[in-house]
Amino acid sequence: MKNLLDRIPPFFKNFYFLSTLFFIVWLAFIDSNDLFLQTQLSGKKAELEEARQFYQDKILQVKNDQAALNNNPDLLEKMAREKYLMKKPNEDLFIVVKED
Repeated sequence: MKNLLDRIPPFFKNFYFLSTLFFIVWLAFIDSNDLFLQTQLSGKKAELEEARQFYQDKILQVKNDQAALNNNPDLLEKMAREKYLMKKPNEDLFIVVKED
């Protein structure tokens, strides 16, 4: 046993080295905010930022469509007829459904 302790370099027996090593192991593996959780959270953050950019682009597209519809009554009528199946009182509406 004495021979084994003599073979360990004195640097590894240092109190400050052992304390620092214990602290690093604690933070990396044992703590509630360990490295594995941090990598998962980093991936989740990237995913959420991507979704945020997607929704910001969609909002901009909807605002542009809204501005176009507010300034062009013909486009508004076209969209109402195609998307919401609206019709004039004296018209008949036929819906053609394509079968796959």
